[in-house]
Amino acid sequence: MDLGDLAGKVVLVTGASRGIGAAVARGFAHHGAHVAVHYNAAQAAAEDVVADARARGVRAETLQADLSDAHAPARLVAETIARFGRLDLVGRHAMVDTPDDMIETIYALNIRSVVAASKAAVIAMKRQGSGNIINTSSLAARNGGGTGSMLYAGSKGFVSTFTRGLAKDVGRDRIRVNAVAPGIIETDLQDKYTSREVLDQLARNTPLGRNAPAQDCVGAYLFLASDRMSGFVTGQVIEVNGGALMP
Repeated sequence: MDLGDLAGKVVLVTGASRGIGAAVARGFAHHGAHVAVHYNAAQAAAEDVVADARARGVRAETLQADLSDAHAPARLVAETIARFGRLDLVGRHAMVDTPDDMIETIYALNIRSVVAASKAAVIAMKRQGSGNIINTSSLAARNGGGTGSMLYAGSKGFVSTFTRGLAKDVGRDRIRVNAVAPGIIETDLQDKYTSREVLDQLARNTPLGRNAPAQDCVGAYLFLASDRMSGFVTGQVIEVNGGALMP
């Protein structure tokens, strides 16, 4: 399917060096969007995403930022606008790569950075007259997550609620705000923290009988990004979990 209305738009994808973020960045480039590829430490992987995007004939650049820094999200938005001239869409995807007992890190990555990036993006989008923000929540926001992951799950619950509240506040400014909530997505990071046995058991307990690769999430982001496909959709959280939870 050709989502022609994404062509030429400038998209900032956070956490885009690997996993879902990388797949989403490549998906936007496939449909003609220019992509700012954010990374924290995995520069080489981010450059691979940029190379793939440029091969599609679009503009793409890497942007480094540690989103646990309170000032980094605003700088990231400003740098995207400085390099590309505008910002049409922010797709936020950040995975926690530290143990769940590190409260400040989880707060910084999954709550404070969401608020800071949204604030900076809304200011820029109001100036432009329109925009689109797509956050990444999680299945854990609804079911509390696995054993020991209550802090992560709680932070993602915030993302879902914040998404709905922000959508109400900025809808009259022609800014849509939605979220995607992935279930068990098999990425390198997931493999790092979850055993193969547990992943296989989760797959067996899912109605579709499998876990998903990152690519299975891309369609939800593209749908929400396209005004042609979802122009009257805002304040929604799309569950991509294979039926593991049916709200």
